[in-house]
Amino acid sequence: MRPGPSALTCCLLLSLLQLQQSGSAPLTCYSRALGLSDEIMALLEKIHSDSRTKTCAAVLPTIFLDVHNQCVTSKLRDFLYVVLNHPSQSCMKRPRMVMLKRKVQNLHTIITRICFRDLVFRYDDCEAIDTGLVSPYFAEDRLQILQEER
Repeated sequence: MRPGPSALTCCLLLSLLQLQQSGSAPLTCYSRALGLSDEIMALLEKIHSDSRTKTCAAVLPTIFLDVHNQCVTSKLRDFLYVVLNHPSQSCMKRPRMVMLKRKVQNLHTIITRICFRDLVFRYDDCEAIDTGLVSPYFAEDRLQILQEER
């Protein structure tokens, strides 16, 4: 026995209502990478400020994650290496450090494997990931106009 058109319409309306109530669309690669990088930065802030993990944070390199920067893949890989090979075993067992390791691994996997062709990098500035200072980016046509004015 096949369901009638009214049953199908009812199911469709219920699924649309459920989607509307959840208030969010499915995550894209970009939104997941962006959200995870924000979570990692917030977690790093907590690790650096908490007295129990401050000594663990002393070993970690400074990193400012930006998923628009092409250097994020290599810097994230280096950061992950340090987190995985932390010299202190007690630090490696701390809950925040375990969470940091898991989130960095997830972000690295998302950027390098899952969303490899979906992410678009706007610039290639490795110094910005180390310092947090983004140098101004000029497109080719803007750069040409600046050179002509001189």
